[in-house]
Amino acid sequence: MAALAPQCTVKRDGKWETMEAANLVPGDIICIGIGDVVPADSRMVVANNIKIDQAALTGESLPVGKDIGDEVFSGSTVKQGEAEAMVIGTGLNTFFGRAASLVAGANEGMGHLQQVLAKIGNFCIFSIAIFLVAEIFVMYPGFKYRYRRGMNNLLVLLIGGIPIAMPTVLSVTLAIGAKQLAEHKAIVTRISAIEELAGVTILCSDKTGTLTLNELTIKIDSIKQYSDISAEDILLFSAYASRVENQDAIDKSVVESLHDVRLAREGIEVLDFVPFNPVDKRTQVTYRRLADNTVHRASKGMSQIIQELCTRDMTPEVEAQLHADVDMFAQRGLRALAVAEESVPSGTVDGEGTGFRLIGLLPIFDPPRHDTKETIERAIDLGVHVKMITGDQLAIAKETGRDLGMGDTMYKASILNKPDELAGIADSVDELVLRADGFAGVYPEHKYEIVERLQNLGHMVAMTGDGVNDAPALAKANVGVAVADASDAARSAADIVLTEAGLSTIIEAFIHSRIIFQRMRNYAIYTCSVTIRVVTTFSILVFAFKFDFPPFLVLILAIINDGTMMTISTDRVKPSRNPNSWNLKEIFSYAIVYGCYLTLSTLVFFVVIDKTNFFQRHGCKAFTNHNDFSLHSVIYLQVSILSQGLIFVTRSQGFFFTERPSTFLMLAFVVAQLVATFITVYANWGFTHISGAGWHWAGAVWIWDIVWFIPLDFVKFGMAGIIERFVVARSPPTPGEPVTHEQVELARQRTRMSMDAAQSVNRISTIPSRGASYYAPNLHDHVSSRRNFGSRVKQLITKSGKNLTMDGNELRRLQSTQAQAASRVLGGNSN
Repeated sequence: MAALAPQCTVKRDGKWETMEAANLVPGDIICIGIGDVVPADSRMVVANNIKIDQAALTGESLPVGKDIGDEVFSGSTVKQGEAEAMVIGTGLNTFFGRAASLVAGANEGMGHLQQVLAKIGNFCIFSIAIFLVAEIFVMYPGFKYRYRRGMNNLLVLLIGGIPIAMPTVLSVTLAIGAKQLAEHKAIVTRISAIEELAGVTILCSDKTGTLTLNELTIKIDSIKQYSDISAEDILLFSAYASRVENQDAIDKSVVESLHDVRLAREGIEVLDFVPFNPVDKRTQVTYRRLADNTVHRASKGMSQIIQELCTRDMTPEVEAQLHADVDMFAQRGLRALAVAEESVPSGTVDGEGTGFRLIGLLPIFDPPRHDTKETIERAIDLGVHVKMITGDQLAIAKETGRDLGMGDTMYKASILNKPDELAGIADSVDELVLRADGFAGVYPEHKYEIVERLQNLGHMVAMTGDGVNDAPALAKANVGVAVADASDAARSAADIVLTEAGLSTIIEAFIHSRIIFQRMRNYAIYTCSVTIRVVTTFSILVFAFKFDFPPFLVLILAIINDGTMMTISTDRVKPSRNPNSWNLKEIFSYAIVYGCYLTLSTLVFFVVIDKTNFFQRHGCKAFTNHNDFSLHSVIYLQVSILSQGLIFVTRSQGFFFTERPSTFLMLAFVVAQLVATFITVYANWGFTHISGAGWHWAGAVWIWDIVWFIPLDFVKFGMAGIIERFVVARSPPTPGEPVTHEQVELARQRTRMSMDAAQSVNRISTIPSRGASYYAPNLHDHVSSRRNFGSRVKQLITKSGKNLTMDGNELRRLQSTQAQAASRVLGGNSN
């Protein structure tokens, strides 16, 4: 394994030697050349026309030139030239290492879904506790019940009230949802992220490789002409001056801009080709045109170099126009590539030409993916605001934003740390972050801060990205999404990994997550309603009639009804057009009203049986007392049918019959209630205090429950109207609108709480990371099993016990990850 460790050339004791990068220390002088991966953060001492590709780290789409005194980052790749540099940071003190530290500290503790389930559980337990205490005081001091008789009634509340199936049902729902998302090319690594994705209100997206292709392209509709030569012919001349094999990024973009790449050499014979070099900064080709056997030259390169090269038709007006066009391209974030041509009358390779003539200026840019604009429009239609967060230049970000219809209200990320520059832009940093369409020139800590501020304003934030620089924000976001061909660090920090290029997959993920959320919400209302129904029904029956319902029947009720509710995981529901959120006040309000209504149906039913002979007149047998074993069976069936029938009301927005349930859910209801009916009719289990009541009573119960079921839709509509009118949810401020003073203060309080929590622990070594694989059946994240990028870094520190020291073997693994990302860039496979 030692042979696979990254190597570097370092100067020690006045001699150059090759050693493992893990042994570098600050102050070492290293030598880097074309193709090398920078082994540590360093500062240039000697720079010889060097260009560094740091797209995987900062998001810049093109290699960046470096001069003496400039800093280069560990994990970036040398694309041109060579240099000597002094090491200024290794391990966790590098740009890459700081990103790892942010990932390790991004965990927010208990997940959002776990918090919601805890509140639902507390609601159910609180409801049960109230009636348990009431029954204890009524039965023992009041009715002087024996211990066993009273305990049976208490068990009825405990068994029937506690939603024991809720974790299982929701786990199955999420697991099946994860399978469905996988079929749409979205792999879920943290299963509870599905629920959070349904509530996302802001999507923060990296630009390079996510919104764009990370490939240079000619913007054909913006080509500038300086002669009578057409834009199509300008492209052809520039293709003549490009390599068709062993291409660099610019040659590749020029040749591929032709409608047929074979045109780059079709109809000509190349006599001489001068490739790009750092001195001339242009390419040149001498070729023979086979159609008329004449010799010509074409050249492309930097606009200033080509301008100096041209001697024919270069008037002051043309020069002024060229400078204006170059400046205009720069303002739009486009790189300029000038093209010139001349004829060689002598017909020889070295013959004197007629003089180069400027014929055109090509704009070069990193184009958006073909589906990105449509994806953003669909996201907006779904109520999700999209922000661009990129490490690229501000002008490039604005131009991309205009092309995609995202807007161009964007700022440099440095403004986040300069509140004094906000005058005339926004009243606070929080308002700036919320109103901006994006930020440029960001580092990992900036992305992390933007996501954190949006969360503190009350938004659910999703972050997409593909590079190492995106990993901290992916881990911090409520839902981190790594796009196809993302780096290992990004995949490890993300909650969802897309396996298909582009962002269109995330729209399907939004829609399916909202379907899954609706299923969970419908079940939550159902199970809370049943809890209220059970504890109130059987408590009041005890208080009013000393009715002792058998605990065994409640157990059967829980097993059959709750067990069959797992089929709700495949139910057919409509996704909402807006982000979902858990409005627990609404859920609990529905649960109390539904539960009380169902309780009323049973109490009225019991009173009619006890105080009248209505059912006896229709062929039903009479009961001897309030605790007749047959009466137990009848009450069981009445509770079972109407309780489980409630799911058809909670799952629909309109009348229950307007939205067809899934076949599995319908079959589950039919099977469960047939079993309950047969128990009521035929069961003679003396040890459980039940006996068969006959088909007359079974028919009477079905008719009674159908009659009481029909008004449930009207109860639902009435509740919806009341909630819409009186219950005002605390919604986060809308992007693009001013932020109120109260909202800013709330965000500041949340920020201070986050900072205090971070200072109270060792953020790197003790806070577990967020990109977890989650498949635990009880819906609790197993922090100890998380194995993402941040946790690996955390392990490095805890092994040595020092924040700035790393084991040598572990450092090799860390730098191998960097090397893998860099190799993909060199291999041309990076998005």
